[in-house]
Amino acid sequence: MADDRKAFLLRTDPQLWREIEKWAADELRSVNGQIEFILREAVRKRRGGAPEAGSPPKGWPTEQPPLP
Repeated sequence: MADDRKAFLLRTDPQLWREIEKWAADELRSVNGQIEFILREAVRKRRGGAPEAGSPPKGWPTEQPPLP
C-alpha cells in the first residue's frame, strides 16, 4: 500500500527542536509524529472543532484520516 503522505523539509532552531523531542518522548511519539499531532490540533482549533466523541484522551497516539 502506497503512503500518500506529503514529505517536506522543516528548518527550526535547535532549542525548539529539543523541546519538541522532549514533548514527543513524554507522549511516546516520534518527533515527526509529534509535529503532525501539533499541526492537526492547530488546524482543528482554527476550524473551531471540538474533540470527537469517543476519541482517546489528549496525548494518546491515534490514526486520523488525512485532512481535506
